[in-house]
Amino acid sequence: MMKMMGKFKEAQEKMKKIKEELDTIEVSSDSGAGLVKVVVNGKKELISVEIDESILSEKDMVQDLVVAASNKALKEIDIKIKEYMKEKTGDIIPNIPGFDMGNLFKWLNQKRE
Repeated sequence: MMKMMGKFKEAQEKMKKIKEELDTIEVSSDSGAGLVKVVVNGKKELISVEIDESILSEKDMVQDLVVAASNKALKEIDIKIKEYMKEKTGDIIPNIPGFDMGNLFKWLNQKRE
């Protein structure tokens, strides 16, 4: 039983380290042929938005392009997180169909706050 608890503690520590590493991952995306660019991090937070000055007077277009670029970046960061987790946790977490690592990290973030 003690050996199993030790393995669990080791897995917890490894997951914590992986989570900290994930927080540093960033993905850039754009829309409108580069008129809007966004950056999202591994916490799925939008950390920057760049809007080309030539479209600033087009409010509806700017809104649509920001939403499109943001959604694209969030999809890309999801893929990147899953690939990273598969690479780093292959020996810790089995591949369980339908198991969403993104929800696990949302839960872990809530526990840290």
